[in-house]
Amino acid sequence: MKIDLNVDVHHLTRVEGHGNIHVRVRAGKVEEARWDVVETPRFFEVMLKGKHYTTAGILSARICGICSIGHCLASVRATESAFGLEVPEAAKKLRLLAKHGETLQSHVLHLFFLAAPDFLGAPSVLPLVEKAPEAVKLAVRLKGAGNRLCDAVAGRTTHPVSLQVGGVAVLPPRARLLALRDELERTLPDLAAAADLIAGFDVPRFERETEFVSLRGESEYPFIGGRLVSSDGVARAEHEYREMTNEYAVASSTSKWCRLSRASFAVGPLARFNNNHRLLHAEAKKLAARLGLEPVCHNPFMANVARLVECVHVTHDAIRLLEETAAMGEVKTMADVAPRAGEGVGAVEVPRGILYHHYAYDGDGRIARANCVIPTTQNNANIHHDLPVLAERFAVDGMTDEKLELLCSMLVRSYDPCISCSVH
Repeated sequence: MKIDLNVDVHHLTRVEGHGNIHVRVRAGKVEEARWDVVETPRFFEVMLKGKHYTTAGILSARICGICSIGHCLASVRATESAFGLEVPEAAKKLRLLAKHGETLQSHVLHLFFLAAPDFLGAPSVLPLVEKAPEAVKLAVRLKGAGNRLCDAVAGRTTHPVSLQVGGVAVLPPRARLLALRDELERTLPDLAAAADLIAGFDVPRFERETEFVSLRGESEYPFIGGRLVSSDGVARAEHEYREMTNEYAVASSTSKWCRLSRASFAVGPLARFNNNHRLLHAEAKKLAARLGLEPVCHNPFMANVARLVECVHVTHDAIRLLEETAAMGEVKTMADVAPRAGEGVGAVEVPRGILYHHYAYDGDGRIARANCVIPTTQNNANIHHDLPVLAERFAVDGMTDEKLELLCSMLVRSYDPCISCSVH
């Protein structure tokens, strides 16, 4: 039986920013399937022009209220690259701790507040307060742990103040570091409970082969800086990010699209997992195996599983880092900074994928030119190309407009798009 289906979502809920989904199926054939970003463009690169290096990281953190630590880290890393700076070892550990806190709180936010309602038959998280109160309480506890880690190391949960060019301004007291370690150890049963919950989700069976781009880890699962790699075998240095992103404009979107070896590629937790799974903590590997996540996975809906796997990894790794940092005693956390003319690139894996900041500085330490490439910018083309394949796969007997709309919405939400950041 050939069926007709219509999906017209304006605007998609439970994502950050404004995007529309349009799908038309006539007599079982997909005539149209589009992902349109309609967010008003933001010009934050121009905002950075002329700014002094001491304010660039603090200002760029305001680009996003969710990935503010990641933006700040990419910013200061780009500046340090331009100035030829190497930050102290203690600062590297503290920065990674802040990054782990952001990853944990952001992934928990997505899994429980944005994605879980789809799997639990609710229109939003609000009905789950009564329908699944333990799940909501679990989410609050886990997100709170990530927030407090960010507070201690970055100075704030969002819009950090301690992460500065040259390192980290303040070393938290030893007692606070150890208290955070103890708190994270107490969250491990909550992560196990989260795994039990997500194991019961009915993840749609859907695959579309694509390319995955991420940082490449050498000895550790990567989050801050390093070489760039794709699952199709492309490898570049951090400063060669333009050869990995290849941005271009399309008429239907206020965000640019990106491509590499194929018409599109994906970044984010699934890309990081596919390219670096060997470097995950042993407990994270066990969870991935339990939940059926194996590399190379081409099911975008499994990104939610990859998020939980990363939550387990960053929690265990943060416990290690907190112990190591506490054992250092009073150490230097800031390098001496001498501004100079030059260019630098900073690449950081924020929760939604790889983020790039690129600055050109004049001799006075002011930004002459800036460029930022956002993870969702890199994912938008992949979302667009997923939709017609999804519609064709599920345009079968028994499918309704409402069911297809839910599937399409869940697909887009699986990328956790931060749309208003993508329209740079």
